[in-house]
Amino acid sequence: MLRLNTKILIGFAIALSALVATSIMAFVTIRQLSHYTALVDHSYQVLQQTDDLRLTIRDAQTGMRSYLLVGDADYLDLYRSNALLMQRQAVTLQRLVADEQRQRLRADTLRQLIEGQTEELEVFKTYNPSPAVAQALLLREQQPLRTFRGVVLRLRQREEYLLRVRNQRQQLFQRLVPLAIGLSAGLAIVIVLWLFRRISGELRANERLRLELTRVNIDTARRIRGIEHLARQVVQGDYKVKIADDGQDRLGSLAARLNEMTQALDDAFSTLEKRNQELDQFAYVASHDLKAPLRGLSAIVKWIEDEQAAELSPALLTYLDQMKGRLGRLDDLINGLLAYARASRTEAPAEEVNVAQLARDVADLVVPPDFALELAPGLPTFHTDRLGLQQVFTNLFSNAVKYHGPGGTGRLRVSCLDAGRHYEFRVQDNGPGIAPEHHQKIFLLFQTLRDRHTAESTGIGLSIVQRLIDDRKGSIRVESALGQGATFIFTWPKG
Repeated sequence: MLRLNTKILIGFAIALSALVATSIMAFVTIRQLSHYTALVDHSYQVLQQTDDLRLTIRDAQTGMRSYLLVGDADYLDLYRSNALLMQRQAVTLQRLVADEQRQRLRADTLRQLIEGQTEELEVFKTYNPSPAVAQALLLREQQPLRTFRGVVLRLRQREEYLLRVRNQRQQLFQRLVPLAIGLSAGLAIVIVLWLFRRISGELRANERLRLELTRVNIDTARRIRGIEHLARQVVQGDYKVKIADDGQDRLGSLAARLNEMTQALDDAFSTLEKRNQELDQFAYVASHDLKAPLRGLSAIVKWIEDEQAAELSPALLTYLDQMKGRLGRLDDLINGLLAYARASRTEAPAEEVNVAQLARDVADLVVPPDFALELAPGLPTFHTDRLGLQQVFTNLFSNAVKYHGPGGTGRLRVSCLDAGRHYEFRVQDNGPGIAPEHHQKIFLLFQTLRDRHTAESTGIGLSIVQRLIDDRKGSIRVESALGQGATFIFTWPKG
């Protein structure tokens, strides 16, 4: 379908072509009228010139005869002036009829007759004036005059015929000129009205289309806002949100699919939450129930050592020491499981936390005196879950102390960067470091890089850290290499 601009251009091209055609027709008609008007005027000039020529010849002859009759020189002057005049008039007549061959021949004949008459009169001018000479001149003039009149008559008849033809054509074009102009003006008016009607119709149709598109855009924007709201709610963890859109188009189909998706997500996350709660409850109950027989076993071992020490062989004492080590490790594992289960069960209210003071308090509890704690300037004070952040620092500090090893002064450094909606904390130590291939492994439950027979290496501390940070939509990673210490980098929401 042609665009409105194209239609307007085509319409104006048609209108311009029609106007040019009618204008050319009017121009040609006016030119023809002007041409035939000039020809009519030209014919009148020829006829007037023949009349003037006849009168001039007559006056020249009259002047000569009067001079011969009375001998008055004034009549001779009259003859001379008319003789010169008729010569000029003959030349003018030749020029006027030069466009038509027959008329030009007649004009040439007239000029020859005039020249012959002039020569004849010049001869009589040399005679002495007398009535007899005048009588002789009159007789000599009769035949040339008859010939002259005949040529003039035929010239005038032909010119009168041409005048009638030219008058007819002039009148024809006089009638055609107003018709051509009227037709051109009428056609221009019709084309302009047609263009105005078409353009007005197109503009009205475009306005209706614009209003319809505006309505559709507003409705589409509203529906898209509904989809965006659903997406934001899903990102925030609300899977019960629905879109009220029953449209039959693609957006309506998309809304229906999104509603099905949120329903499926809600069902899946409800099931997952229920399973997690069951797992947390199981871990909590199982760990708690395991503590009782563990305490009983520890009491029996201690009773044997205290009451039967004299009767025990060195080998049995070694076995009892190994059993105490195993029981201690099992106790640490159970305590770790309890801490891991409590990590997502505890919901503490937000309170104002001075991170520098919190780090110092944690260090007083888990960091030995031979460790140096450095707090970078600019550690923030903000409202957050104090207990959760304290657990993160506690486990990271304890992990650095456990893995530092004997010898050398341990160092811990805590710093922070403002990352917009989060704070990015860095806990850096100068321990033995962690090989890059173990950077992800250390955050898994029960994963440790030390010998499993070492009592304090349960592999749960960093798992608790990651769970606490994941619950707050944060992230944690480690930057380290063997022999270069380790830096744990985690983000924590501002509020």
